[in-house]
Amino acid sequence: MSVARLTTYNFRNLLSVAIDLHPKLNFFVGDNGSGKSSLLEAIFFLGHGKSFRTSKVEHLASYETDNFVVSVKDVNNLQLGLSKHLHTGVTLIKINGERHARLSELAKNIAVQIVTPESFKLFFGGPKERRRFVELGMFHVKHDSSKQWREFNRVLKQRNACIRHNLDKATFDYWTSLFCQLSEDVAEVRNEYITNLIAELPFWLELLLPSIADKVTVQYLQGWPQKKNLIDALSDSHEREQAFGYSIYGAHKFDVKFLIAKQALESQLSRGQQKLFLLALTFAQAKLIARVNRVKPILLIDDIGAELDANSRESLSTALSVLDCQVIITAIEEGVLQPFINNDSVTNKESSKNKYHMFHVKHGGILPVNNSVKIE
Repeated sequence: MSVARLTTYNFRNLLSVAIDLHPKLNFFVGDNGSGKSSLLEAIFFLGHGKSFRTSKVEHLASYETDNFVVSVKDVNNLQLGLSKHLHTGVTLIKINGERHARLSELAKNIAVQIVTPESFKLFFGGPKERRRFVELGMFHVKHDSSKQWREFNRVLKQRNACIRHNLDKATFDYWTSLFCQLSEDVAEVRNEYITNLIAELPFWLELLLPSIADKVTVQYLQGWPQKKNLIDALSDSHEREQAFGYSIYGAHKFDVKFLIAKQALESQLSRGQQKLFLLALTFAQAKLIARVNRVKPILLIDDIGAELDANSRESLSTALSVLDCQVIITAIEEGVLQPFINNDSVTNKESSKNKYHMFHVKHGGILPVNNSVKIE
């Protein structure tokens, strides 16, 4: 989907917001702390039911308020809304005015991808961060994966309980057998997804990092030794599991590694190159989502000027023109946006103001820069 109108109430440090967005390019410029990231957070929250900045939902409400609202309307007048009352803990989810019980119902209609300064955790935050990235894409691309993953986690908890409480062999063997079968099922679906992601990635690396595009390899680790059956790996590690109190192998232990000449990618690239790689990976995932989902992803990029020089921003501008989805970008200074505004694919013989919307953000208020944007 493309967000045509965004409305927020009592969200973070934003004043009450009702703004019309461009279906392709949107720029939000303002100082640190002005509310730019809060705006991205509001859209992300609607798509994921959580923040990319905090795990504490009470931090999302404006100071001295105990509720907040985020809603969007797309170009086809589909209305999605989410409100949270912190005192009662009630979350109200609405799609075209009808109440729904699950946040996943919203996510079926809006797919949000984001790149922020925190996205570098993909390299330095350990396997957990890489698992989160893959699971985000799989939710939209492999529609049954969420149900499969919930069932796997249910069985994992049962098997871990057997290990901790040293239950009888028959019970332990039952849960182990089920655990192995589900691990293999999950790993097969995940491997197919990652294989498709790897196939899509070189196109975006050629646009953003052509000097290393043919040197990058992506390694998928399924969660147990590649040359062993899971049941054998678990049998061999039985004493270690008893000592640790949990399953040390299985689909929950998967990882994805990004390498250049068999070395960790982050050890070979500068900070700017790492950001371009993150963008290429995100674009590849966005394309997979768009290919199988009925809605195109919305791409959020926070602080576009950080780590990227003028040449890198030129390359990014070219890549965005090919991506074909709605993009929302924040920046501290308007000058860093010139490669995107002046791109021939953006202006293309038409008035540039019709090709993007720009806003200034100050003290939580959002003001349009050109007359093509209406604000209330």
